[in-house]
Amino acid sequence: MEIEKIAQNVKKDENGIYYSKSDSSISYPEEGNENCFQIEQDSFWFNHRNNIIAESVLKHSAKKVFFDIGGGNGFVAKRLQDDGIKTVLVEPGKTGAINAYKRGIKNVLCSTLEDAGFPPKRIDSVGLFDVVEHIEDDYAFLNNINKYLKDGGYIYITVPAFNVLWSNEDTDAGHFKRYSITELNKLLKKCGFSIIQSTYIFSILPLPVFLFRSLPSKLGLNKKSNELQKHQKEHKQKKGILNNIMLRIWKWELSRVNRNKNIPIGGSCFVIGKKVANNVSYEKH
Repeated sequence: MEIEKIAQNVKKDENGIYYSKSDSSISYPEEGNENCFQIEQDSFWFNHRNNIIAESVLKHSAKKVFFDIGGGNGFVAKRLQDDGIKTVLVEPGKTGAINAYKRGIKNVLCSTLEDAGFPPKRIDSVGLFDVVEHIEDDYAFLNNINKYLKDGGYIYITVPAFNVLWSNEDTDAGHFKRYSITELNKLLKKCGFSIIQSTYIFSILPLPVFLFRSLPSKLGLNKKSNELQKHQKEHKQKKGILNNIMLRIWKWELSRVNRNKNIPIGGSCFVIGKKVANNVSYEKH
């Protein structure tokens, strides 16, 4: 795919990575992508999320070009690419874009959609995987995403769930909020999308997140520690009986999502929307 044929404000470097000719600021810590790069492969969280995303995209958008917006180091994009889906990684952070290229992503664009100069209604489907929570004006952002999608185009979103689970980790990660399924569905409908599927995922995480992150943050009990080591410990797949239990739960969740069945609670929201054709009037913000 030659991205410069559809994006009007990009250039290609000698490595094959596309860059926009202008840059916008993003609410994401500079070291965030590098830290994720070191834990993604062995993380139960990233791997389970990948399974949910990949099977859903294969179900709804298998033959469409998929744009992974804010896709970081390309962990999702690589899975989709390996599954035979033509994928474009759009990542404004240079570290993430370079890591994605090293990971083997064929189409890497270091930019935001807006900076790249994409014309309206040119994109088949987009993924925003733990991206929207980094956007202060989420309504304006999703309205803008709608503009680039073709009529009937799909949008796939994951975000952290429940403001009651807010902790210092959210602040450090550059989050503006956490969401409920009801809030996210309402927001997408305001932005001109119908809801194809919406559910929580990571059903067993709310209680440990509240006890070991949210509550200590609220009580001021968080101890300064090496963040990378802390996240490596949290994300590492467990062994023995605990691992078998978790694998069974993740398998159950994946089966529920595949059958479009709701999971009533979880640490993240997963929503699939579809752009309403010929939508000319969105609800007022």
